[in-house]
Amino acid sequence: QVQLVESGGGLVQAGGSLRLSCLASGRTFSNYIMGWFRQAPGKEREFVAVISRRGDSTRYADSVKGRFTISRDNAKNTVYLQMNSLKPEDTAVHYCAAERGLSVSGDMRLFDYWGQGTQVTVSS
Repeated sequence: QVQLVESGGGLVQAGGSLRLSCLASGRTFSNYIMGWFRQAPGKEREFVAVISRRGDSTRYADSVKGRFTISRDNAKNTVYLQMNSLKPEDTAVHYCAAERGLSVSGDMRLFDYWGQGTQVTVSS
């Protein structure tokens, strides 16, 4: 069992930045591929970014590519999502998730463990 707790969400103006953190506990963090997903009101949950176990491979949704950066610190059991140039359409609850698959696909169905989410609101 892996427990995930997100933090760092908040209200920011368009063009601003936020850094989300996700602290993991319960199992060996470096055994898990980590991902960030988000769900806006009235919409389905969608993939944002994913990072390999050692942090040497990443993948992003087209909508955030060039603006968001996923990273991890295995010594701190933490994965981060640096979000720059935020847009109102980035407003959503952002979730981190963990899976023990073999590839950095970002397929939501493969993620076994989920945090409770942190709200990101971008005003225009």
